Amino acid sequence: MNKFLRLLSISFFIIPISAKAQFESFKDSVVQLYGVVMTADSLKGIPSVSVVVKGQNRGTITNEQGVFSIVVLKGDQIEFTSIGYKPKVASIPKNLEGNQQSIIQLMVQDTVYLPATIIKRRPTREQFERDFANAKVPDDNYEIARKNTSAATLAAMEKYLPKDGREAGNNYLKQVAVKSYSAGQLPPQNIFNPFAWAEFIKAWKRGDYKRK
Repeated sequence: MNKFLRLLSISFFIIPISAKAQFESFKDSVVQLYGVVMTADSLKGIPSVSVVVKGQNRGTITNEQGVFSIVVLKGDQIEFTSIGYKPKVASIPKNLEGNQQSIIQLMVQDTVYLPATIIKRRPTREQFERDFANAKVPDDNYEIARKNTSAATLAAMEKYLPKDGREAGNNYLKQVAVKSYSAGQLPPQNIFNPFAWAEFIKAWKRGDYKRK
């Protein structure tokens, strides 16, 4: 019991001393940072620059003269960002003496090239009516399908596209059937076939035999 009381009494003295040492260490690491953010070319204060402790949700912005003040810790990294300027990062030294630090941060403009804007005069009523009447409206899916399935389109596709496997197979079977029909005898001469003459006349009218 006496031993426990001695340990308890000693802890009452040690804990405040340890807490005080930690507080003094933390107090020594706190830095009040003052500064001004200026342009690198003309040394003018930049207003509304974001001054944020990197990796933390703490920060502030500069006033109209580019001046700011923020509480940081030794070893922190401070990031400066503003629209139209390249971001900059400044480090607070860990071995900084004292609890105050001033900084002058220069920022360089970030040039961004935007596409040219072409301003045209407002059209008259006559020009608007002319352009509206001559405007080509693109076909919808139904109109495109109708054009692709028209008789002229299908005829052109049949003439110029190569035969598929089914058509080639049917053509081969037709040739075999014709050869089998006249097997063992002279093949019939189409010059005496009226159906062949009818097909020849149709082809001649279509212009199939004209020189291209």
